[in-house]
Amino acid sequence: MALPVETFFLHPDAQGTLQQQIQQMIAQGILTGRFGTGEKLPSTRSLARHLGISRITVTIAYTELLANDYLTSKGRSGYYVSENAPAPPQFSPAADTPDAVDWTRAIGQRFSGGVTPVKPQNWGKYRYPFIYGQADPTLFDHANWRLCALQALGQRDFTTLTTDYYDQDDPKLIEFIARHSLPRRGISARPEQILITLGAQNALWLTAQVLLTQRRRAALEDPCYPALRDILTQSRCHVSPVQVDHEGLIPDAIPDDTDVIFTTPSHQCPTTATMPMQRRRALLERARALDALIVEDDYEFEMSFLKSPSPSLKSLDQDGRVIYVGSFSKSLFPGLRLGYLVGSEPFIREARALRASVLRHPPGHIQRTAAYFLSLGHYDALVRRMSNALHGRRTVMEDAIKANDLQIAGRGAYGGSSFWMQAPDHVRTEDLAVRLRAKSVLIEPGAPFFNGNAPPQNYYRLAYSSIPSTQIAAGIAHIAQEIHDMG
Repeated sequence: MALPVETFFLHPDAQGTLQQQIQQMIAQGILTGRFGTGEKLPSTRSLARHLGISRITVTIAYTELLANDYLTSKGRSGYYVSENAPAPPQFSPAADTPDAVDWTRAIGQRFSGGVTPVKPQNWGKYRYPFIYGQADPTLFDHANWRLCALQALGQRDFTTLTTDYYDQDDPKLIEFIARHSLPRRGISARPEQILITLGAQNALWLTAQVLLTQRRRAALEDPCYPALRDILTQSRCHVSPVQVDHEGLIPDAIPDDTDVIFTTPSHQCPTTATMPMQRRRALLERARALDALIVEDDYEFEMSFLKSPSPSLKSLDQDGRVIYVGSFSKSLFPGLRLGYLVGSEPFIREARALRASVLRHPPGHIQRTAAYFLSLGHYDALVRRMSNALHGRRTVMEDAIKANDLQIAGRGAYGGSSFWMQAPDHVRTEDLAVRLRAKSVLIEPGAPFFNGNAPPQNYYRLAYSSIPSTQIAAGIAHIAQEIHDMG
């Protein structure tokens, strides 16, 4: 029996090339049992005409399915569902019945319920996306990343692609970080002192698990990176929020019984304050007096387009008490999920063992692709292009903010990719965000960044990493108008 061509259609929201969409459409039909063994598919000519695409595209898709045993070819008769195609499941889905388990009692420790900001998955469809941390497709070097990925898939790198490193990492990536990334921050480290992580957040989790217990105390910036607050809460340690000012974390406000200090000195999250050299030295002295460790999250140091970045805390550390967290999420793209930890060898040894027990190591192919992209100079070129673009957008946004009489609460002295904003006291930015979304404007309400049960409600963050310069002024005008209307 021949399958009618009318049963085939391309979904308007489907991902991938046309060839891939056709393969997926037919494979799903077979796997779900809609297309039975021996049934004849439409000819390449008729399917191409029906879908309005090239016949060669359909032919290539059929050929791939033929190679994977989904289809079989019978001379000039055409293509049929293969006898060897994967068989659909021979059972009916079970009815959705209530669990007999009392999960409120069965769950021993809860990890949900945090207030980490949530970004819409379809943020790119908004006209004015002032959201932080997303990759701008107009700036990213797709072509060279693709070439590096193909190179990493080659025969020469077969071992890197397929080997279980257990607790080790790609030596090429480690070498680049040690010889290129860290020296830019004034840091010298041996391979034994570097660990690749699944982004900065994974690095912070590993650090908290290794260093903190229920009897130890962590000092946390206020406002702060919300995901870090969730990590510390889950570790069940004592947490002391420490207020920040226009220069970042205040050393003298750190409690005397603190064991670990978490800080973002290059661009304080979320206020973007840059910690000056004098305060960096004061923070190191305070940690030394407390015999405490410092965890330095040095995110966005590459985006210091206004001035050269200040030396990292790790580079000023003479005691080995600073643990350094780096990431490629902001400078490459967040979906890459590659970061790294740098610290004394005893600490890295424990973090490495913990990582191995949870996820072994980040995928070898991803590590090798990143290593090629970095070592071939594409990364430096990308950072320069991004810095120039962000510098231009920052200037446009500052002018627009000034023209619309909006109030900046914090701006980085060295660059970055966002402004920390303060609305009038009567404006609740959660409500402001809802009103703006209806006008295709995305902002980030500030309440989730603060500690405590009664956070300020009138702060918000505006990022310029994902919005073109041509859209900034109009977007800022919409924000100013909504704030005026709420007054």
